Amino acid sequence: MKIVLQRVSEASVIVNGQKTADIKKGLLVLVGIEDADTQEDIDWLAGKIIKMRIFGDENDVMNCSVQDIDGEIIVVSQFTLHASTKKGNRPSYIKASKPEFAIPMYENFVKALEKEFDKKIQTGIFGADMKVSLLNDGPVTILIDSKNRE
Repeated sequence: MKIVLQRVSEASVIVNGQKTADIKKGLLVLVGIEDADTQEDIDWLAGKIIKMRIFGDENDVMNCSVQDIDGEIIVVSQFTLHASTKKGNRPSYIKASKPEFAIPMYENFVKALEKEFDKKIQTGIFGADMKVSLLNDGPVTILIDSKNRE
C-alpha cells in the first residue's frame, strides 16, 4: 500500500455535488492499493498513521500525533499512487488493484484506522470522481510505502 499523508487545517470531499467528508484540523490520507497488499500492510500503516508525530506541541515542535490533538481524518482511495511513468508520457496503472480486491482492502484499512484511532474516519467514495479540497498545514506531506518501510 502506498499513502500520501497530509497535515491539514481543513479538508473535504465532494462527490456529485454532495459533501461526503469534511474535517478541520487533522489528516488527509490518500491510499493506493496493489494486489500484493495484505492485512499486515493495513495494520502496520494504521498504527503508523495514528502515531505519526507531525503536529506542533506547546513549543511548536512536531511532537504530537493526530490522536494527541484530538484531530480528524479523511481517507480517500487513489489508484494513481501506483502509476508507472517509466515508459512514455502516459502513466500505466497496471500495478493498481482492481475493485474486486481493492474495495475490501480499502474498507479494512478504514476499519483498522478507526480501531487504532477509536474515532470515526470520514471517507470519499471508492472509485467515484471526487473533488478533494484541502488546506495543507505547513505544508506537511509524507509519503509512506508499506513495502518499503523506511
